[in-house]
Amino acid sequence: MTILVTGGAGYIGSHMVLELLDAGERAVVLDDLSAGFPWAVAEGAPLVVGDSGDQALVARLIRDHGIDAIIHFAASVIVPDSVRDPLGYYRNNTVNSRALIECAIANGIRQFIFSSTAAVYGDPAKVPANEDTPTQPTSPYGWSKLMSEIMLRDAAHAHGLNHMILRYFNVAGGDPRRRAGQSSKAATHLIKVAVETALRLRSKLEIFGTDYPTPDGTCIRDYIHVSDLTCAHLDALRHLRAGGPSLTLNCGYGRGFSVREVIDTVKRVAGVDFRVETAPRRAGDPARIVADAEKVRTMLGFKPRFDNLATIVEHALAWERELMMRRARAEPEPAASTPPGSERAGRRAK
Repeated sequence: MTILVTGGAGYIGSHMVLELLDAGERAVVLDDLSAGFPWAVAEGAPLVVGDSGDQALVARLIRDHGIDAIIHFAASVIVPDSVRDPLGYYRNNTVNSRALIECAIANGIRQFIFSSTAAVYGDPAKVPANEDTPTQPTSPYGWSKLMSEIMLRDAAHAHGLNHMILRYFNVAGGDPRRRAGQSSKAATHLIKVAVETALRLRSKLEIFGTDYPTPDGTCIRDYIHVSDLTCAHLDALRHLRAGGPSLTLNCGYGRGFSVREVIDTVKRVAGVDFRVETAPRRAGDPARIVADAEKVRTMLGFKPRFDNLATIVEHALAWERELMMRRARAEPEPAASTPPGSERAGRRAK
């Protein structure tokens, strides 16, 4: 049995591939490399450069690699960008997901795990949000994911596709063994930006909005370690393989931290101070999003290993220092793009 990981050269996807290989699973990566890196794909997982909406390519991969499960990460994920380019997000996130779901059903895929988001809840009236909290996204990104959820549930009901929808809260940190991490130079994730600022890779950090209805006026988020998140996916895969029912589950820790609290934690863990400025709110940002994560623990037996903000920051800092050393050595150099639809052997990030 082999798992197709779409977006497997990106941040969360590359950690998922490591989790699968560490568990003795076989994985194939499909990524268009718009946000991922060839060197981030672990050794032992073939990388195919292409679009998750390319049905002919996906059908060939299913046939050639004996794929029976898909974990679908490939998507555009920046909330403010989705406000500026909603049609691009609906195309990449929703239209491509529709094509992938249709191809999965047509080619006999047994399990399908979908990477969704807490952004489907918008700015919930009640926090923490559970899986029954009304969905009212405040951004095209959130709507693009909610539309995909609806399509997957409807298609799965009609065609008998076992599936899992996992709604992520704020993902951060890096592989504890420093094999992978958030590597984009244009990242907007708070912890990534804060550790870059702590390491003098940025001159300052901006807080977008200080007048939210929260104790210190800044947004509150539930941060989950990326390696815990990928472990939840592995739990989900085992659940589906054992004949468990299709589910929609939150993935978070059930505790929120404000922007200022995160910045203070980064300063403390890094042992440095850095410049922080305030800026206007960003479009699409809700005030407070925290998970009610009880269901993922009871239904999947999910047991977090890194449920600690300081630990998440420590691992993010360790990965950022690793990246700095690699770039200083010019190692690894990003590989030249592979022609669309072709394969190359995956290479473990050193």
